[in-house]
Formats: sequence, C-alpha cells, structure tokens
Amino acid sequence: MLKFDNVSLKYGSFLALDKVCLHADKGELVVLLGANGAGKSSLFLTASGIHKAAGGSITWGAQELVGSKPSTIVEAGVVQCPEGRKLFAHMSVQKNLELGAYVHRGDTGPSKRILEEVYALFPILREKKDDAAGSLSGGQQQMVAIGRAMMGRPKVLLLDEPSLGLAPLVIKQMFEVIQRINQSGTTVLLAEQNAFAALKIAHRAYVMESGRIVREGKPEQLLADDSIRKAYIGA
Repeated sequence: MLKFDNVSLKYGSFLALDKVCLHADKGELVVLLGANGAGKSSLFLTASGIHKAAGGSITWGAQELVGSKPSTIVEAGVVQCPEGRKLFAHMSVQKNLELGAYVHRGDTGPSKRILEEVYALFPILREKKDDAAGSLSGGQQQMVAIGRAMMGRPKVLLLDEPSLGLAPLVIKQMFEVIQRINQSGTTVLLAEQNAFAALKIAHRAYVMESGRIVREGKPEQLLADDSIRKAYIGA
C-alpha cells in the first residue's frame, strides 16, 4: 500500500498541502481529481522526494519515503511520470526511454526486456526510436514519458495529468493504455482534471481542493454527485 498520512508541504509561508490523507492499495487504480493549483503535482513531487514534506508520513509498504532521496524512492518502486512530460527534446526516443532505467544501470538484462515491453505497449515508438523526442506529436511525447517511467520498473506509477493538451481520440487511447498497465499488476495513482475519462477506469477516487482532500469514494458515487459533475465534467 502507498499511504499518505497527514502530509503537509509549504512553499515559504504558503501551505500547499494541508494534512493530506489518502492511500492506494496494491493493484488499485486510484484517481486524484482537482483543478489546476489544487495541489496534485505538489503531492506527487513530495512522494517522489523532490519536495520535502513539512509534516506527515508517506509509506510504501514498510518503507518511509519522506526524507529519502529521489533515486532511493525509484529503486523502491515508486516512479513518477511528471506533468508536462519533461523529455530531453534533442535526444532520441530510445535514449529518453533508457534514461528511465538509470537507477538500474547495473542490471541491463531486465532493462532490455522492459524496453521491448514499452515498444509493445506503444508500437509507434519503435518506429520513431531514433527520432528526436521533441519532433514527435504531443500524444507520442506522452507515450515516451509514460514509457520512460515504466523503464524505472514501477510497482506504483504516479501519473500527473497525462491527458493534458491531447486530442480526445488520443486521450481515449492513453487511458486504455493506463488501464492495461494497471491490469498487468502496477498500482496507479492518476492525477487528472479530465474527470469523466479518469473515473471510467478508476477503482476509487479522491477530490482535492486548495491542498486538501475534500471528497473520496467510488467512481459511480462521484459521477452521481451534482457538485462534482458541475465542477469537473461540466454537466
């Protein structure tokens, strides 16, 4: 289980996360809904060791992640795919993917196998493996970002706004792939503004506002809530 227990984060005097409590059980696909600025990315960056929590605990199984180095957290199996993709635009697709396995650089055999699995998941990337990542379409770049995260051998995959800026058809394909990744055994915590698409594949969901968890429940419960529908689905 990945568990956030009263996690707080400050940027100077600004309280970005306010005693956040949530969890994702092994094998679950959990969605974190919230508008831009709600604190979703801050939560993921704290879980990844990029930001230092001002209070609380983040555990993966028996391992405490707060205070750990980002590389240690990746080695433990908690891997983030960041908002905005963060690719090395002038490097080839394959070089970007291989960088995802950097913490496992001494163990090349499994990395080669996982690279083949990524290419099986995203066949277009095999065709474009020697192309500069920055030359790809937005959807293809998002495939590279997810593939790079998969190269880190995640047991828990933190996906931050993977549908951002993508066309509706590409979003549909992306969420199908995310569901396949989860069904293969990877726990997924998915931060999204696209509530309707995300809730269709989720086991459970949380709603975040101003750095706090304000709602949680099954997807069908949140979809039936008029306030949630109006805020995140436009109905």
